[in-house]
Amino acid sequence: MRRRLYLMRHAEVSYFGADGATVDPREVPLNAEGVEQAGAVARALRHIELDRVLTSGLPRTLETASIVAPDTELESWPELREIQGGRLSEIPADALEHEFVHAFRGVIPNESRFLRGESIGELFDRVLPAVERLVADDGWNTTLAVLHGGVNRAILSYALTAERMFLGHFEQAPACVNVLDLGENGEWIVRAVNVAAYDLLHLSHRSTTMERYWEEFRAGTN
Repeated sequence: MRRRLYLMRHAEVSYFGADGATVDPREVPLNAEGVEQAGAVARALRHIELDRVLTSGLPRTLETASIVAPDTELESWPELREIQGGRLSEIPADALEHEFVHAFRGVIPNESRFLRGESIGELFDRVLPAVERLVADDGWNTTLAVLHGGVNRAILSYALTAERMFLGHFEQAPACVNVLDLGENGEWIVRAVNVAAYDLLHLSHRSTTMERYWEEFRAGTN
């Protein structure tokens, strides 16, 4: 009997104000669209009995999880927080667009740094032990983990390759759900990736999340 992990990204937030100023990612809440997205996932999962609900402890994951699974105790695993970028003001203006839109493109080396902040290798260093801890606990059958785009990519990449190989082309829309099954021998089966309950066929746009963030940042600074 395989166990199931619903690996979800938090719902939509606004990282940039109307003036282009960056909102502290440690405190940013869901916006109105994000609340609606989380509600759509709640309806999709309403008949599923969840044994555990994990979050990174950041407000955007806690708020999303409280909407999706209001009757289940939320756990905070801070080692599963999002990959930390550097200061945008310290990135040269002529390099900023490239580092935004190509942040999650291709197979990204472990030494590469996200927006000149935390490296992919450092992300793996904290995420993989947390995943191993979850796997080692056999007291659950179905778990929902509400996490982040970069963290989810690391987990999906490891589930597919069993290596510290970061596959950046796993797009993670806001409030998307990935479905992974775990066998008794510790092998993962990836059943679904980037399922958006509010837009199943991704008809609303064809931009990546980082491309959209870049456009929001540029709109506020122009």
